[in-house]
Amino acid sequence: KSPGEHTGYEYSRTGNPTRAALEANLAALEGGSHGLVFASGCAATACIAHWVGAGAHMIVGDDLYGGTFRLFDKVFRHADRKYSYVDLTDPQALEAAIPPETKAVWIETPTNPMLKLADIAEISRRAHAHGLKVIVDNTFMSPYLQSPLALGADIVVHSCTKYLGGHSDVVMGAVVTNDAAIAERLHFIQNSAGGVPGPMDAYLVLRGTKTLAVRMDRHDANARAVVDLLVGHPAVQRVRYPQLPDHPGHSAAAKQMRDFGGMVSFELASEEEALAVVARTELFTLAESLGAVESLIEHPARMTHASAAGSALEVPPGLVRMAVGIESADDLQADLASALEAI
Repeated sequence: KSPGEHTGYEYSRTGNPTRAALEANLAALEGGSHGLVFASGCAATACIAHWVGAGAHMIVGDDLYGGTFRLFDKVFRHADRKYSYVDLTDPQALEAAIPPETKAVWIETPTNPMLKLADIAEISRRAHAHGLKVIVDNTFMSPYLQSPLALGADIVVHSCTKYLGGHSDVVMGAVVTNDAAIAERLHFIQNSAGGVPGPMDAYLVLRGTKTLAVRMDRHDANARAVVDLLVGHPAVQRVRYPQLPDHPGHSAAAKQMRDFGGMVSFELASEEEALAVVARTELFTLAESLGAVESLIEHPARMTHASAAGSALEVPPGLVRMAVGIESADDLQADLASALEAI
């Protein structure tokens, strides 16, 4: 033995066996070679933002998680990062939004909360032609329903708090890539900045991945049942769910997703009606977050996406977002129907 000679795990910020097992697990699920896990999804996003670097420009979809928008617009924009918010449902819009300093494209698909779809393969093809890296937030789909790396993406990011954990008892983020150089740089940033999870949290997400497939199948089935109730309901102006043939991006969803997921959004005539519905459900719990076994309902304009108010990413005031859980589909339909009757 000698000072400076590495003999294995030496400090848990750098790595520990449980965390390493989870990182290998998530990399395998995404079809990647390198996985890294973080203390939260926002910590994973921040690591990528640091990797993009000062002075660089990133193209971002024009509908995305409010926490991601807040991080980009309220934090990193003031640290000499530049962001353009572009409708990536139209691949041609990407071509018109690439200044010379652009380094990467950030895609959510489906987006949060409008459930807009981007064609990952086509966006990746066009981005790579300009020398750009493509990052896909795959949180809404999970690796079970969508494989961005196989479609051409360079980096996949997750909030493991959601479907990967699946039980509302852990907060974590993850990044997966096949690019060894990117992975090495991200690990350096991760170790330097220190936004890492503890081994118990890593264990909880490892446990969650064991039931991911059966949970996602039930989320999908229950979401379809809820959509069946909403479509044609006199109080509902619009239902947003990728399975619907008239949903924008339905063809992209059918091409790149194995099923359509457990997230459903719908629009009512006013903010007052939306607030009334989310306050009256009983089985759907009024709460932020998503992806766990219990069903949640929320009002994005006042909750998850309040930070986007007044921006180009502001969401409609009558929008309601649901994370459909794995309870009885009949009970979920009855609960939502009762709440809608109150308006």
